[in-house]
Amino acid sequence: MTTAIPPGPDGLPYHRLGHVTGRHHWWRPLVGTLLFFGAYLILVLLLVAVSYVFGALAGTPDLPDGGPDLGPLGNTAVQLTSIAVALPLVLLAVLWPGRRPVGTVSSVAGRLRWRWLGWCLLAAVVPVAVLTGTAFLLPEGESGSGEPEVWVGWGSYLTSLGVLAVFVPVQAAAEEYVFRGWLTQAVGAFVRTPWFAVLPQAVLFAAAHGWGTTWGFIGLLVFGVVAGWLTIRTGGLEAAVALHVLNNLVAFGTLAAVVDGLNSDETAADSPWPLALADVATTLMYAALVLWLARRHHPQRLAQPAPEPAPHPPYASYPPYAPYSPYGAMPGHPHGVPGGVTPQGTDTAPYGDVPPAPGP
Repeated sequence: MTTAIPPGPDGLPYHRLGHVTGRHHWWRPLVGTLLFFGAYLILVLLLVAVSYVFGALAGTPDLPDGGPDLGPLGNTAVQLTSIAVALPLVLLAVLWPGRRPVGTVSSVAGRLRWRWLGWCLLAAVVPVAVLTGTAFLLPEGESGSGEPEVWVGWGSYLTSLGVLAVFVPVQAAAEEYVFRGWLTQAVGAFVRTPWFAVLPQAVLFAAAHGWGTTWGFIGLLVFGVVAGWLTIRTGGLEAAVALHVLNNLVAFGTLAAVVDGLNSDETAADSPWPLALADVATTLMYAALVLWLARRHHPQRLAQPAPEPAPHPPYASYPPYAPYSPYGAMPGHPHGVPGGVTPQGTDTAPYGDVPPAPGP
């Protein structure tokens, strides 16, 4: 049963892009979600198995949880990869069983709008700088042992930055494509109101980071709501991806600057209340900057649905079969009857007289 819903007078918003091709069925987002999480679990288990084999062959020590200790940078790369593998799975879920172009999960334009992404990255610079400065001013910026943090040296730091520059953008983009992308559009396939599509993914996004502090959960929840609202308001994931990528790059880059900084298992969910409030304030600051840029650059907000195929004309509209030759009358008969068949009541064949039939 097809549940195609007619678009508005101007087109479809981002959260309704499941209907853009006219091939939507109620079961597509449900089956796609189940297949995505099943495939993601399998890939993560394979990644863990590969890391165990590599650790055993390299003779690395074990972590407290029993996994191989590949060093601060190696462990971080494995953790980031375990999230980044979700990105191709989202694109496959959009392609099948979503049965629509993979670009429709990026924006209403059917692609990632790189120019608009650049403007959003520029808008994220000041909020991320303010948040980073606030984190440095808090006493929680010191190591848990109470000892001063030690600089790792330029060689190790530049190596870490090179690795992080490869893995962090894909990891942050994968989270946005899962929560602000697939989940928002999966819920939006059933509802018209944007907020009903934004709120569920924001709660799941905050819960996926684990439970640390109440303020940390609130900060993540606000980030998810604002990022989801900006996605629908600007017609694509560029605004959410830009803030997430830049924020994670700065956070991981700061941790990589000190000895054992990347070994920290704390996330944004563990933020104390001053840092969580600063996170909320800078997220709202970023939203205001993006909306100001949107009024100046006018990114596409709605997508036009694919035109429905024209129905076949009824049989009555086709011209009736003409029993006469299209090339004129046949010789030997005034009516040009095709096939040499003589009409009833005549004794003249189209190519001359019919010879008399022999007797029995």
